[in-house]
Amino acid sequence: MKKILGVVGSPRRRGNTDLLVSAILAAAEEAGAEVEKIMLRDLRIRECDGCHTCWKGKPCSKRDDMNGLYPKIIASDVIIFGTPVYWFGPTALIKAFLDRFVYFNGPKTRRLIQGKAAVLAAPFEDTTRRTAAPLLAMFEKSLDYLEMNLVATLLVPGVGERGEILKKKAHLKKASALGRRLAGRKD
Repeated sequence: MKKILGVVGSPRRRGNTDLLVSAILAAAEEAGAEVEKIMLRDLRIRECDGCHTCWKGKPCSKRDDMNGLYPKIIASDVIIFGTPVYWFGPTALIKAFLDRFVYFNGPKTRRLIQGKAAVLAAPFEDTTRRTAAPLLAMFEKSLDYLEMNLVATLLVPGVGERGEILKKKAHLKKASALGRRLAGRKD
């Protein structure tokens, strides 16, 4: 059974990012995957300061909620990174989360993330898809550096108001199909 971890980096509960990640997870769970959703807004994740304590095989020097997420990340087969586009990039919530992946750059921890599948789910208000290009480039480079596999990207332009994504039936259909595919079900 596939384990899929959905990470919502939006400060809005029941906002477009939350609804998009939830649609992917619901379809994956229905197809037999074990799913979990994490709302970063509910956690305290501090910035990485580059001390490299984690590279020496010791726990992260930051005493925050990220330390509890490392085992969930390691146990997952797929990580869904959900973020709206803020100023052509990710939210501060998801950026702090991703910055702390430096933990997986250590000689003993790299193997724990290598080959892991990743998905980027990003709704945004602008209707021009190129608005998301810097965000997509940042995730592509970061995940490639970590030797993770970006298996899917779901960009949803034209949604700014809370819940507006529910009107985007074609994108929600794609989200459901993606969830089933991540779970290993072929449509």
